Amino acid sequence: MISRQYLVDQIKQKKSFLCVGLDTDVEKIPEFLKAYPDPIFEFNKRIIDATRDLCISYKPNAAFYEKHGVSGLQSLIATWKYLPADCLNIIDAKRGDMGNTSGMYAKAFFDESAAGMSFDAITLSPYMGHDAVSPYLEYKDKWVIILALTSSAGSKDFQYLTTEHGFLYEAVIQKANTWANADRIMYVVGATKSTEFTNIRKYAPDNFLLVPGVGAQGGSLADVCHYGMNKDCGLIVNASRSIIYASNGQDFAEAARAEALKIQQEMQAELEKAGII
Repeated sequence: MISRQYLVDQIKQKKSFLCVGLDTDVEKIPEFLKAYPDPIFEFNKRIIDATRDLCISYKPNAAFYEKHGVSGLQSLIATWKYLPADCLNIIDAKRGDMGNTSGMYAKAFFDESAAGMSFDAITLSPYMGHDAVSPYLEYKDKWVIILALTSSAGSKDFQYLTTEHGFLYEAVIQKANTWANADRIMYVVGATKSTEFTNIRKYAPDNFLLVPGVGAQGGSLADVCHYGMNKDCGLIVNASRSIIYASNGQDFAEAARAEALKIQQEMQAELEKAGII
């Protein structure tokens, strides 16, 4: 299991809290890769080789693989098998069903004997409550990452509705904290909501926060760190398009590394400023 303490140690060792999102779109990868038997995996493999020492996590987005049917799932399985053992591997699936259905999703992504994959963590929608999350928590060595406050414009539709426990996203965090502790649960908080991090830390002081939206979506790493970093860092900041599509030429892997290195160096400065390293 990739434990909470192991994540903290990796952050200090690599001087980074970067997650590389593998949102691999076959229409955007370099043309020369399409001659390979599995262009998606070949692309991912080279991105991983170029960035593995600069990040603590990888996050394939299931939709980019499932859209290709069987071949896409084969690419996803091959990618999972290639991911470095020292990096938290997250499947960005945002599943949110309940009961037996939820249990089958958990088995698909957590039980290698079932579908050939055993990711360390999965993103989940909490809309159906405990019934939608508990089947994943039955896997004692796995993380669940619950959608709390997203970067999307549509987050205002529901996440800011007022409840007796504050905004809906606040109620989600407070309730989910009763299902498991900070060693098992993380929360998704969009980088464009940086000023909300102070409020979120009132309810989730020790939890890791998975933060998409830095880079192509316009979120500020400095703001995320200022408002959201805790004593152990407590952040896993995801960047996808800005890294993996830094170039669409023969040098795409080198360009991806250069972009990841730029972000890692910014993260190192933030960690030093906070006295974590």
